[in-house]
Amino acid sequence: MRGFVIGVAATAVGFLVLTEVMSQVTFTGDVIQLVVLSLVFGVVNALIKPAAKILSFPISAMTLGLFGLAVNGGLLLLTAWVADRLDRVQFTIAGFPTHSLTLEVFGVAIVASIVLSVISTVTGLVVHD
Repeated sequence: MRGFVIGVAATAVGFLVLTEVMSQVTFTGDVIQLVVLSLVFGVVNALIKPAAKILSFPISAMTLGLFGLAVNGGLLLLTAWVADRLDRVQFTIAGFPTHSLTLEVFGVAIVASIVLSVISTVTGLVVHD
């Protein structure tokens, strides 16, 4: 249970740092909404990511793993969409989900997923279970 709480808190801190680092990624809300966003992100990564990785394996093999960045960006967009539907959490990536999905939005999501991965790695090195 302790590890779960630490993981949710680390993800919440990661989202806060992400919104400070990238101007196209915005979050406006309170601590409860931030926890909801972190939980949604965890559920998407736990349930959808393994299936997406398996289904995209042929393309990932052809691109030497670079397609994994697109999968991570898509999962971050899915997190924004689900969080918007669940609790009206105001988490947007270049205007998505309130605006339409464009190539620019997808590019920002890929960069945001890379930044979030770096933040999560650093947080994981600092905070141990």
